[in-house]
Amino acid sequence: MRSLRRSTWFRSLALVSATALALTGCSNNSGSTSTNSDRGPITYVQGKDNNNVIRPILQKWNDAHPDEKVTFKEQSDNADQQHDDLVQHFQAKDADYDVVSVDVIWTAEFAAKGWLQPLKDDFAIDTSSLLKPTVAAATYNDTLYAAPVTSDGGLLYYRKDLVPTPPKTWDEMMADCQIAKQQNIDCYAGQFAQYEGLTVNVSEAINTNGGTIVGSDGKTPTLDTSQAKAGLQRLVDGFKSGNIPQSALTYQEEQGRQSFEAGKLLFLRNWPYVYSLASTDGSSVVKDSFAVAPLPGVSGVGTSSLGGHSAGMSVYSKHKGTALDFMKFLESEEIQRLFVTQASNAPVMSKLYDDADLNKQLPYLSTLKTSIENAVPRPVSPFYPALTKAVQDNATEALKGTKSVDQALTDMSAAIKAASGS
Repeated sequence: MRSLRRSTWFRSLALVSATALALTGCSNNSGSTSTNSDRGPITYVQGKDNNNVIRPILQKWNDAHPDEKVTFKEQSDNADQQHDDLVQHFQAKDADYDVVSVDVIWTAEFAAKGWLQPLKDDFAIDTSSLLKPTVAAATYNDTLYAAPVTSDGGLLYYRKDLVPTPPKTWDEMMADCQIAKQQNIDCYAGQFAQYEGLTVNVSEAINTNGGTIVGSDGKTPTLDTSQAKAGLQRLVDGFKSGNIPQSALTYQEEQGRQSFEAGKLLFLRNWPYVYSLASTDGSSVVKDSFAVAPLPGVSGVGTSSLGGHSAGMSVYSKHKGTALDFMKFLESEEIQRLFVTQASNAPVMSKLYDDADLNKQLPYLSTLKTSIENAVPRPVSPFYPALTKAVQDNATEALKGTKSVDQALTDMSAAIKAASGS
């Protein structure tokens, strides 16, 4: 969860469309010969179950399928460690990692390496009821490789007692920073520490201004544009003006949330999980004085980086029939409702965002739907780990003022080319 315009859908599709790489390993020829009729116990692997939602869900499955029980392999709560653990077991052709939780940024990498079972033909799943960007994020080389399970989109948290009408554009938000100065608080923060969250925020800035980081092949940098420059420049200018405090250079999700809850921030870009905490934490001084809005853009709603996780089936699984049914179970309406009500995880089923009872319980849902519908994935690339490092390293220098925006983008492009061998 922490673990982004011409037309939102078409831009999302473009980012996940066909790559020029020859994918000799994308079939399951090197994996198990298991078919969709092979059934038996399986293991489900995902990060730490902080909200204690997946265990009750697995119990529901196990009660109904005593001969096909799912064992939970819980990873750490660190996304990089989760990624490396999956890579290690895939490389070992471990048949015990049957179904794995795949961050949307890992789909291309795992699919390109032939580790995920393509969800087509006998393994096809129905995605017609799901939000299109979530399906796009689980697609690679025009093939679905994972089943969308939870989504995520960035939201703008704001002090409704100080700003009755939320800004619709970045410029309007920057103008509202005078209110923060009058209140002697900081104006705006996102996630600007040197980690994955920085890639999220930089991608949002560039995408909102109409730019991209790489092309549809997943390896050719596309940063030498006025749009990309304008996107990164607006963040740099925010730090230069003081509208984004220098302390935000150390902010991951939690530092920003804590600052906002303490009443020290006028605006915060963060994920939906913040809503329930800011509303209920005993230490929150804004529980009755904040609201959420879509991220501000150039002339209207901005572009969020798409977040979330899908369920991927290992090509090495020996019980792919059970694995397929379990993935469909995770996408069922009953389980999707549990994800959103018990863990504040954004559902992938479109109709739930318009459910009156859910909206009464979770007032941010309609805003979140707008965010997700206007979201695009972070750069879709089989070289993503190296790509995100290139973004983080050079964006950090630009935000600190130790590199110009032009130089940062030039060096970012060079690092991406080196990583992809292009």
